[in-house]
Amino acid sequence: MPPRRIEEGPEVPSAELKHTFQIAAPPEEVFAHLAEPSHYVGLSPLLVAVRDVRRSGGTVHYTAVERFRFLGVLRHDNIIDVTLVAVPDGLPHSAEISGEVRSPGRVRMSYRFAIDRHEVGSVVTDTLHLRTPPGLLRFAALQAGAVQQARARVLTARLARPV
Repeated sequence: MPPRRIEEGPEVPSAELKHTFQIAAPPEEVFAHLAEPSHYVGLSPLLVAVRDVRRSGGTVHYTAVERFRFLGVLRHDNIIDVTLVAVPDGLPHSAEISGEVRSPGRVRMSYRFAIDRHEVGSVVTDTLHLRTPPGLLRFAALQAGAVQQARARVLTARLARPV
């Protein structure tokens, strides 16, 4: 389970989630995959579409659709605004991708992928910082933590090297 820090006080409730994992692919390949918005479809089990992609230098703005299912039959599509900033300055040894997610209901999430060269390929540290209105933090943190775990598994499988 990733380290989790939850703060609830008079300010906006927030939580930080961090998950580190290894991938048998070089940082350049991991960076290229995470820098492309369309690659996030399926990388997160909730994300079903990416649209309205606008690029400006190393910054990308786009709209994403998260699909939540309740009781197996009810479906809710959550439309989110995403900003992605790709910083390849340290390649071939390291790189960073970060950004901000704005969701309806005043849920905000900043994210950062730190990608570092490792003997087997790359080590990725996936850090999320959630800010929510009172009453939503636990639900949002559970969803985000599950997405982090799934993202690590899917990304590792997508970039696996044939043996």
